[in-house]
Amino acid sequence: MGSDIDSDPKFHTRKMRQRLEDTLQHMRADIDKVDDPRFKAMFETSAEVLGGLMKAFADYEQKNEPAWRENG
Repeated sequence: MGSDIDSDPKFHTRKMRQRLEDTLQHMRADIDKVDDPRFKAMFETSAEVLGGLMKAFADYEQKNEPAWRENG
């Protein structure tokens, strides 16, 4: 079996949140590099979706939502 850290869900959600954050920042930076309104809209929408995923992961880690609580 894996180490204690490998079996800790928060370890994995934190790692994934960082990857999502990196991708979100990259997308937002690219918005200013391309002069195509459809591209800008697609990247901005995608960045917003990634932000929502990051929030869901943070809510899971902090047990902010009833669905993430033991008795939720």
